[in-house]
Amino acid sequence: MSWVYRARGKGEEAIDPEELHRDALVVDGHCDTLLRLWQTGAGLGERRQEGHLDLPRLRDGGVDVQVFACYIEPSFKPDRGLQRALQLVDFFHTQLDGCSDLYLVREAGDLETAGREGRVGAILAIEGGEGVGDHLAYLRTLYRLGVRLITLTWNQRNLIADGVGEERTGGGLSTFGVEVVREMNRLGMLVDVSHLSEPGFWHVVEVCRGPFVASHSCCRALCDHRRNLTDDQIRALARAGGVVGINFAPAFLSGEGTASWEDVLRHIEHVVELVGPDHVGLGSDYDGIPATPAGLEDVSRLPVLTRGMVERGYAEEDIRKILGGNFRRVIQQVMAGGRG
Repeated sequence: MSWVYRARGKGEEAIDPEELHRDALVVDGHCDTLLRLWQTGAGLGERRQEGHLDLPRLRDGGVDVQVFACYIEPSFKPDRGLQRALQLVDFFHTQLDGCSDLYLVREAGDLETAGREGRVGAILAIEGGEGVGDHLAYLRTLYRLGVRLITLTWNQRNLIADGVGEERTGGGLSTFGVEVVREMNRLGMLVDVSHLSEPGFWHVVEVCRGPFVASHSCCRALCDHRRNLTDDQIRALARAGGVVGINFAPAFLSGEGTASWEDVLRHIEHVVELVGPDHVGLGSDYDGIPATPAGLEDVSRLPVLTRGMVERGYAEEDIRKILGGNFRRVIQQVMAGGRG
């Protein structure tokens, strides 16, 4: 057991970071593991040497809730996004059927149910609004299939909005995109602005009822990358009650081909200094990034972040919020607010 001693009042408080990590609710707001498994033919329940995430390593990393994204590859755009989304949703359910340790989160109370049963809560997501097709009926169908989060765009333009790769146009949400956001609010689905153009972000601020998330983004003040959020965006997201999940991609953390776990903490600290500890979490993007930070080679290494926060003097309550409490608050609020 490895203790960290922090000053507290007139004495010192001994904290075991490993014990704190195991006891805390840990939520990862984004991974692309479903597509990797689809491509390799592996199963989620198998411990693998390649890739960043599987169920055994989720257990090793103390993850209690994982958001699994169905990424719509460019080859399926613009016209076959819904087809690809349904293929990956079906694949997810096949994996779910074969993993009794996974629990599909459909309602606000399911996070607690998964915890009581000792299972990992799984939230199904679509990365790229192409997966919604061109009609709200398809959105409602995806909801009935268990999808609870949609990343409105990837980097390109779709029928919902422009992605960050289309910044030159100045375009944001389309009329259909406004309808999608409003219907997601009605259903109780999380609106995700990662990859969205900045005008689209501000349209979401205007249109979205309640909190929204940037499931896997970083801070542009620390790394000037188009995928990162400006301080003004982070403030607006916080005013709405939302959460930014810090992405582990070195290009977003440092602007270089390499980064370390300490760079992840730098971005966490920036959000905390900017808007407080209630609006930041983890959004690893595991299995969707070409390289990982040193010390965070796969999901099993997440406890290093807890140790780092303890060593930096973070309050235990704030560490618990950052590890997963903030995402839990938003997930429960959005799901409870929907009318299904």
